[in-house]
Amino acid sequence: MTSLLMPHEPAPVELIRPEGQSSFVLTADHAGRRIPARLGDLGISAADLVRHIAWDIGIAEVTRSLSEILDAPAVLQTYSRLVIDCNRPPSSSTAIPTISEETVIPGNLGLSEADAAQRRLAIFDPYHAAIGELLDRRAAARQKTILVAMHSFTPVYLGEVRPMHVGILYNRDPSFPALMLDLLRAEGDLVVGDNAPYSVSDESDYGIPVHGEHRALPHVEIEIRQDLIEAAGGQWAWAQRMARILAEAERRLYPC
Repeated sequence: MTSLLMPHEPAPVELIRPEGQSSFVLTADHAGRRIPARLGDLGISAADLVRHIAWDIGIAEVTRSLSEILDAPAVLQTYSRLVIDCNRPPSSSTAIPTISEETVIPGNLGLSEADAAQRRLAIFDPYHAAIGELLDRRAAARQKTILVAMHSFTPVYLGEVRPMHVGILYNRDPSFPALMLDLLRAEGDLVVGDNAPYSVSDESDYGIPVHGEHRALPHVEIEIRQDLIEAAGGQWAWAQRMARILAEAERRLYPC
């Protein structure tokens, strides 16, 4: 099978501070918006490629800053979710979307099984292998680990206004998310979503079920509204806030 990525193109994984000493391991499944050269522009406009349909706006910068503040390992995905969504089971009908919100993705129509497998092999598999290898090393070293999946969301989705500033998402294990919810609500200036604007499930998500639940690690998925983190000032402010809240949640999870 021909490799999807050409030799000059970046790897699908950006690994930051792999030896970081924090308990937290950060992931950003939708950090990037690159399209492999072999796929052209997938038939969509340059304007669409900077919309939320292509990536989680602002979350890469928040995650990098949070990694710096906490000294936490972070794993970021380089390519657009329109190529393959790294937070969907590969078998899902939305893993390679043919329509996102109301935008048709012509380059994803009529893909063969070989085409889909090529995308998974080039992008999805290396990204999740990097997360798995990092978690394996930490487990072998008996390092305490809390998995934090970082995402952003749109203020309006298909005409529905989303008033929350931040959402805390989870599925089977609400223990660490409950601490995060309490601390965020105590801030006093935030509308906080409890499993909103999304929730986690085996059908709609991959990172938390596979790397968090299956490993029995404390975990949480954090969604920040993208208009709050589009600019550098908001990105740094939210990274500082989330670092403080995550640190306090960890203290409450593991009291001395």
